[in-house]
Amino acid sequence: MDDQILIEAVENYIRGEMNAEEQLLFENLRKSNPEVDQLVVEHTLFLQQINNFGERRNFNTTLHQVHTDLASKGEINTDLPKGKAKVIYLWNRYKRVAAIAASIAGITTLGISLLVNTLIPNTDKDQIIALGRENKELKADQSNIKKEVNNLKNKIGATKIPFRTAGTGFMIDGKGYLITNAHIVRNARNIFVINSDNDQFRANLVYTDLSKDIAVLKIADEDFKPMAQLPYGIRKSSTDVAEPIYTMGFPRNEIVYSEGYLSAKTGFKGDTLSCQLGIAANPGNSGGPVFNHDGEVIGILSTKETEAEGVAFAIQSKYIYHVVEELKKDTANQKIKLPTKSSVAGMNKQQQFKKIEDFIFMVKVN
Repeated sequence: MDDQILIEAVENYIRGEMNAEEQLLFENLRKSNPEVDQLVVEHTLFLQQINNFGERRNFNTTLHQVHTDLASKGEINTDLPKGKAKVIYLWNRYKRVAAIAASIAGITTLGISLLVNTLIPNTDKDQIIALGRENKELKADQSNIKKEVNNLKNKIGATKIPFRTAGTGFMIDGKGYLITNAHIVRNARNIFVINSDNDQFRANLVYTDLSKDIAVLKIADEDFKPMAQLPYGIRKSSTDVAEPIYTMGFPRNEIVYSEGYLSAKTGFKGDTLSCQLGIAANPGNSGGPVFNHDGEVIGILSTKETEAEGVAFAIQSKYIYHVVEELKKDTANQKIKLPTKSSVAGMNKQQQFKKIEDFIFMVKVN
């Protein structure tokens, strides 16, 4: 059989383009002719490499489009350092891409070599084994690079965009739902949330209640993994006056713990929406959770008294339930489940802090 005809037959077989009779005849040929069987195996590997190479080209095109889009929006700075620093900068920035390009070149060379060997008897089995190994490494690199690109997009946006406001938010459902103040995210174009490990995620505003100053965010980022059961519960009822309370938030670029006490069950001038706290609060603490000694959320820190030191106000936690009930009217959010029990009750404050800090986020907005 002519080599070209044989290769076309092999491709039709691999792609499932033969009818039942042709497929049966070809499979019998494979069983009776080891060289044909070997050719099918080799050509299958070759076609896989061609597909992988095509996927990588599409990936590089997408990466270029993302870069161009971010540059056109002014979200990244495309000006490069000059002189010797420029060479170092380019190498540090693109050395991983260069390594991947080298891997692709190696794979392509092996693929071409394999194609030549399919037309020549006595194929070198060591090359086939090496190709399989390179194929696995390439797939692993592809997965890692995709993660890095998504992370890069978020980190570029989060670090290059000038933010007009910043505050705190906390998880109310491990699937990525957070609560913060509505005044923090009002008229937001971009929202990023950053945890205590400095991992940054893009988030969407899914519900706002300006009258209660409560907003619900949903993390919309491929790098975000759903979190385990929340360690704290959210109270439906108020707590006692003089009960010790504490907050966790981001008045600066690291999480900060503050202690105080509930000084009144109502807020400024008897406002029943909020409660008054005897606690030090700073800009950036807004939107953060207020916990009682059992690690239950009793409120959302919202404002402070400007004429008195150490006086702040928090929206009562029962209104979180009201907002979530409204949010659940949208079918896309019906699976939200608020935590009602605290698993940190009975622990000391240091232990509670360690259990809770991963669920508290900085909120940045522009």
